[in-house]
Amino acid sequence: MKKDQLVKQIITSLTESLGVLEKAARASHEEATHESSKAESKYDTRGLEAAYLAGGQARQAKDILDSIKAYQALATRDLAPGAPIELTALVELDTDGTPATYFIGPRSGGLEITHRRKEILVITPQSPLGQNLIGRQAGQRWAAKLGGSTVKYHIVSVS
Repeated sequence: MKKDQLVKQIITSLTESLGVLEKAARASHEEATHESSKAESKYDTRGLEAAYLAGGQARQAKDILDSIKAYQALATRDLAPGAPIELTALVELDTDGTPATYFIGPRSGGLEITHRRKEILVITPQSPLGQNLIGRQAGQRWAAKLGGSTVKYHIVSVS
């Protein structure tokens, strides 16, 4: 699988999310500054709430923009057989019999991408699963406690 194509798809998804969020932030800002949002009493907080919402959306938009920049600057690398998992690794993992594919990215953990009919979840090295995967190799197995039960992991392949 060409990782550069996967990264481009991640950037496209982030760019689409950014567009939607910027539109919502503009609408929230207009709501916050519109004449009808002026407080009619000390208990009327419509304008203040809209301003908080616009501020939060602006911060989220900046975070997405930072993620886009990080992926644009990301140098992907195909890992040799037996190489340890690192940033930009594509990992096929079996978790208690359930297969899943993960891309280790610098940001935007939790982003789901469908690439060549395959669901791929972006995780970061800072996530709990990412911390467990970094440095491991294909074929390795381990078990971890999760919510009071033991979960068994098997790294099927790494590229």
